[in-house]
Amino acid sequence: MFPTLAEAERLLLDAETLNPGAWAAHSRYVAKAARRIAERHPTLDPDRAEVLGLLHDIGRRTGPNRDRHIIDGYDFLMAQGYPDAARIALTHSFVIPEMDTLQGAWDGTPPERERLTDLIDEVAKRPMTEEDRLLQLCDMLGLHDGFCTLHERLLDIALRYSVNARTPDKWQAQLQLKTDFDAACGVNVYALLPGLTERLLR
Repeated sequence: MFPTLAEAERLLLDAETLNPGAWAAHSRYVAKAARRIAERHPTLDPDRAEVLGLLHDIGRRTGPNRDRHIIDGYDFLMAQGYPDAARIALTHSFVIPEMDTLQGAWDGTPPERERLTDLIDEVAKRPMTEEDRLLQLCDMLGLHDGFCTLHERLLDIALRYSVNARTPDKWQAQLQLKTDFDAACGVNVYALLPGLTERLLR
């Protein structure tokens, strides 16, 4: 099963009611970026991409929370019967599928961290899908008030979550995502995001 766009929008609105915050607007920009890039990509489905963007941070519904939203989102979407969306809730934070790439202190319980570790170890056994990679990229292209460059988003996350010894590896992998999608789409993906050029010239 896969949620419709209307269902994804309803789930996001319900989650935003439970935990109001900038995260929901961010999710909507991620969804818009995912649709626009998927429309130019040779294999991706724009409708699926938009739905996955809307739901990638749905674990914030239990917040305020930090990295615990990853496991909360996975559990919620699995309970709804949406395993593909649940996978994105899990993988969007792991461009490198290793737990030590998380930035900041873990805000869940030790058993939750152990279970997340097991899930990520399972993901690491196979290559990331192109949908995984798209949402990892698009998570870096949206703030609460508009589209942004990867560099702006990297700084945003570092200021809120801090950095660690693996952060440079993670940044390199995230920057490589953009290079790969630029090539696959035949265009600098920044050009697909309305208002980004104007934002840079403010």
